[in-house]
Amino acid sequence: MLYTFLHMSSCYVIQFDLKLAENLRDGLVSQGFTLAQPQYTVFQAKKKNLSCTLYTSGKLMIQGKEKDEFIQYYLEPEILGTFSYGYEDLDIDQTPRIGIDESGKGDFFGPLCVAGVFAEGEAIPNLGKIGVKDSKRLNDNSICKIAAKIRKEYAYHVIRIGPKKYNELYEKFENLNLLLGWGHATVIEELVNKTGCERVIIDKFAAEHVVETALKRKKMKVMLTQKVRAEQDLVVAAASILARAAFVEGMEKLEKNYGQKLPKGASNATLQAGKKLVQNYGPDILMEVGKYHFKTRAMILELAL
Repeated sequence: MLYTFLHMSSCYVIQFDLKLAENLRDGLVSQGFTLAQPQYTVFQAKKKNLSCTLYTSGKLMIQGKEKDEFIQYYLEPEILGTFSYGYEDLDIDQTPRIGIDESGKGDFFGPLCVAGVFAEGEAIPNLGKIGVKDSKRLNDNSICKIAAKIRKEYAYHVIRIGPKKYNELYEKFENLNLLLGWGHATVIEELVNKTGCERVIIDKFAAEHVVETALKRKKMKVMLTQKVRAEQDLVVAAASILARAAFVEGMEKLEKNYGQKLPKGASNATLQAGKKLVQNYGPDILMEVGKYHFKTRAMILELAL
């Protein structure tokens, strides 16, 4: 199915399949849009900072300050079911910057990874052309393929903290956010020194002073922006892909070493996998494969012993 598009500063237009009109209308109503039907339209839906007009010709026009988020997080995945266009079609800031993100903090098994990417000018929209988008919208196979392209074409830095080292560092910091703050500051320091860029955007994970304090300890002065859902920025999205790829690769290495599947997250499947490991290798194995301060560890030991 082909969708054509045109975008301006606050207006986005695609040729839309009218067979999807009912799904779109129902979805907009459920999100609190107010419906009307001006002449030559199938419907017009409006709410604060966003309007969506579907014409009888099949032209769909989206306008407003929130259009980028609407396209990326609703229209593409929920209605169109395709990612044939993405960040490259949106209004993209080409100011030189470093994007930082992490992966693995909510997973009992595996490493904690922090990654950073530097990009500037036309290299920023080019990220969209090589497939970069929020890593949560990509499967592991796609993530690893796109990560290889990023590593080939862009300045980057990744730290992968394996479970054993993670547990040592956690004992020192006694707080996950402080550990993450150190990790972010370390990646920022490496990329600032490598590129000279001092504009940094990170996906906010804690109070702003956490990373700021970690940077002060390193005597680093940067223009730091901390945003919730910062992966909407292409450069941060690229960093999220590198971080996730490092996590996936770390998990694959652990699985190969111990000959069994290690589920992501901290679900019942995680408990069962942990139980099997403890029964095969003893309780100390959890220090080698998992994040020891998680409540998951105690639950696994209770099941296994």
